[in-house]
Amino acid sequence: MSSIQTTHAPAAAPGHGLPASLILLLAAGAGLSVASLYYAQPMLGVLGADIGASTRAVGFIPTLTQLGYALGILLLAPLGDRFDRRRIVLIKAGALCAALLAAGAAPSIGVLLAASLAIGLAATMAQDLVPAAATLAPDATRGKTVGTVMTGLLLGILLSRVVSGFVAEHFGWRAMFIAAAASIALIGAAAWRGLPRFRPTTHLAYGALLGSLGTLWSRHGTLRRAALAQALLAMGFSAFWSTLAVMLHGAPFHLGSAAAGAFGLAGAAGALAAPLAGRLADRRGPELVTRLGAGLALVSFAAMGLAPLMTPHAQLWLLALAAIGFDLGMQAALIAHQTIVYGIEPGARSRLNAVLFTSMFIGMATGSALGALVLAAWGWAGVTALATATAAAALAVRLWPRQAT
Repeated sequence: MSSIQTTHAPAAAPGHGLPASLILLLAAGAGLSVASLYYAQPMLGVLGADIGASTRAVGFIPTLTQLGYALGILLLAPLGDRFDRRRIVLIKAGALCAALLAAGAAPSIGVLLAASLAIGLAATMAQDLVPAAATLAPDATRGKTVGTVMTGLLLGILLSRVVSGFVAEHFGWRAMFIAAAASIALIGAAAWRGLPRFRPTTHLAYGALLGSLGTLWSRHGTLRRAALAQALLAMGFSAFWSTLAVMLHGAPFHLGSAAAGAFGLAGAAGALAAPLAGRLADRRGPELVTRLGAGLALVSFAAMGLAPLMTPHAQLWLLALAAIGFDLGMQAALIAHQTIVYGIEPGARSRLNAVLFTSMFIGMATGSALGALVLAAWGWAGVTALATATAAAALAVRLWPRQAT
């Protein structure tokens, strides 16, 4: 492509895919950077006790992380159109590494909350690597390449909980943040050597670049509908994952961080099935997939309401099955919403993506905050009711008759 200059990595030849090493770098970078958002979640039960913080205060760790990510997507992701994306990736890798080290060394909840916000901002490196894959890949293999990088991103989200739960249980929660910083440092070094340079695709000033996001929002009802439905699904998703460790830490389970993290394996099973949703969207249309995804999330969350009728062992199985169901529903809806949004204005895909993902992570931050408050006030039944209600609202948005954009 004329908009790209490569330095260390070769460009793809016409008719051929990118080198496997470059695809692996993009996928691993996306997965490890976005994983930084979720390492803390399975550790909240032991983390709070270690630093003497209340359940409510600890609940704001995932809230600030998700909020930082949403702000980063809104304020930083559009810069990929304006500056060399390689340089942005390297700067964010350095910032993310520093923020993770600060979290690992945090002496108090205040410092940890500030570090969590910084982690969210810098972890938007993932949102620079996915469009980088789309830009570098030739037309014939673009879908496959982007799909591979997105798989890395989704696995980073879900397997991060498994890894952090294990590490925290055996080496302590601070060790997890230090190990995460080391992984980002390795990705940064690999990106410095292997990621090609990108020429800017626009010369809009920063203010005008951000202003165009509002223009896109007001112009396209299809974008608003997709963003609202995905944000609602993200609220229930985040309310579940951000409170699960605290719930399992108490009666009747009394389980540690490793058990909470192991539930990420159930979510990973759902994410690996998500490519099926992409093929279904190609054949039957993305609108159907958004409704199926929201419906599956609704049924999965509602099923958790049966937990009080079961033994503790049966409840754990129910939670695992529900996690598979709503994670699959969430990812299927996201893939379909991306398909819808990218078709609105092909020339503004990165900014449309920023609007969609900003909305989704605002939903996640809201879900984390509400989840912590609801858990403290009404227990796990309240969290289940919250997640069910948000999934039902998302389905209602997708079923509402469409209007012209």
